[in-house]
Amino acid sequence: MKQSVGRLVSILYRKNVVYMNGFLKEFGLTSSEQPILMYLYRYDGVTQEAISNYLNIDKGAMARSIQTLEEKGYIQKKKSERDKRCNIVTLTKKARAIEREIKSKLQAWSDFLTEDLDQETETILFSALEQMVQKLETKEASVRS
Repeated sequence: MKQSVGRLVSILYRKNVVYMNGFLKEFGLTSSEQPILMYLYRYDGVTQEAISNYLNIDKGAMARSIQTLEEKGYIQKKKSERDKRCNIVTLTKKARAIEREIKSKLQAWSDFLTEDLDQETETILFSALEQMVQKLETKEASVRS
């Protein structure tokens, strides 16, 4: 029987969640909130919809995560002056204060996962994963239209 990509991705995902929740606990954060902060570390001051689209998270789940992060003091949201239907999300000083540590832990985890791979294998792995994601996104787009 051919190996299941879905099974391997699922195992990696679950172990990733356990690792993330372990180190994020000291900040009162969860693995589902971390990608939002990472996006904002790169693109602070964007719409809630932009974050949702980039992370491929439905609008309802995104709204709940944004509300929780706001309650925890890591982000602020305000209505866009251009379009009152949109929320602009920005990081707080509290979020900026933990940026370096979070990025360091994420890099250490990624390094651990790939440390036994040579550069060529790592490049092929990331290329294959990106291809699979692109294929799924293309299929989803064709189903919606």
